[in-house]
Amino acid sequence: MSVIAVVGAQWGDEGKGRVVDYLAADADLVIRYGGGNNAGHTVVNPHGHFKLHLIPSGIFHTTTRNLLGNGVVINPPALIHELDELEAAGISCRNLFISDRAHLVMPYHVMLDQLEERERGTAKLGTTSRGIGPAYVDKVARRGLRVVDLLEPDAFRAQLATAIERMRRVVSGYFDAGGPNDELHATIEAALDEARIAEDYLAAGERLAARVVDGQALVDEALNRGDRILLEGQLGTLRDIDWGTYPYVTSSSPIPGGASLGAGLPAVRIDQVVGVAKAYTTAVGAGPLPVELHDADGDLLRDRGVEYGTSTGRPRRCGWYDAVAVGFSVRLAGYSSIALTKLDVLDAFERVRICVGYRDPRTDRTWGTVPASASVYERLEPVYEEMPGWLADTSSARSRTELPRAARAYVDRLQALAGVPISHLSVGPERDQMIVGS
Repeated sequence: MSVIAVVGAQWGDEGKGRVVDYLAADADLVIRYGGGNNAGHTVVNPHGHFKLHLIPSGIFHTTTRNLLGNGVVINPPALIHELDELEAAGISCRNLFISDRAHLVMPYHVMLDQLEERERGTAKLGTTSRGIGPAYVDKVARRGLRVVDLLEPDAFRAQLATAIERMRRVVSGYFDAGGPNDELHATIEAALDEARIAEDYLAAGERLAARVVDGQALVDEALNRGDRILLEGQLGTLRDIDWGTYPYVTSSSPIPGGASLGAGLPAVRIDQVVGVAKAYTTAVGAGPLPVELHDADGDLLRDRGVEYGTSTGRPRRCGWYDAVAVGFSVRLAGYSSIALTKLDVLDAFERVRICVGYRDPRTDRTWGTVPASASVYERLEPVYEEMPGWLADTSSARSRTELPRAARAYVDRLQALAGVPISHLSVGPERDQMIVGS
């Protein structure tokens, strides 16, 4: 038996789906433990090219069961759309199950997410506007609707009526006496259409009912059988609600502690934690990113890495590898090893840089960790080491010895800075482009 948590070691978009798809070949159960359809996990395998938002990346392995854990917030129509797309592509989803304790993302959560971003003006957080934050707010405020409520239509309707009444009061506070303009008014009314929401969500509940299970019981049985379990994270440590670049964070905990809570298993049962990091840095949304490049190197990273958000399509912010941020992530999450992705993107660079510290130009202080204050982090400048590039194709390498000498030196340096082994190294999106071991 083994339980392996796969966690993002940067700001998200590191390639967790690609790593889980690879590891799931030897797994009995894959559990998505947090977030919602704000996540975007890209998987390329012999079945095709897929973009997953809710469904765990183990779905492509027919003998692997997949669970949306209690820590996930689920938009039922979005989940059904994703199921339909996979099944239309010939992917069986019979092994997908849903925890009855998972909370629901409602249309008014999406609307409120958009209103809050609108209200922030130039101080936008850069959310995906999928309603994830407001859904978690309702969960913590103990007024959320859950998957299990879809199975009790009368109780669901009663709770929905209360939620809509409250939401109308909340929405009125976003506008002056004149109210919203006609277009926004129509959007708000659609998000608060109680009859339509009840019809759509209860219909979704009927379709999903056979997949709804007691998630904790399913996980406990798997543990007792000695099953091999993967815990699939979303986003990354630098987006964690407690430890990330607050307030530019997600509303859940992507780190291993969040995996235990969101999957429904004891923390002591997690045997390994694999941190996933790109060979460079990317982020979507606002907030501090000291290594961000606004030059030709940044453009080349984006173009070669196809760095556009899986969920939103937004261009990702790109920069050199940030060993300070990854080191912070290693210390916080306790990685057993790191899976380094997209090394091949760096094949076109004559030289590569690694951020090994930060400098505060205001105080001349040097930093070796991630500061708590976003305003401090915003002004920090990266301190770089420079290494020669390799200007050679790495995508055909199937062992580290086949990599160019300079590429091996780069990987070795990242491993030394992280202080944990790089156990997996990807040189392309396909399953056979994963180098395992040293």
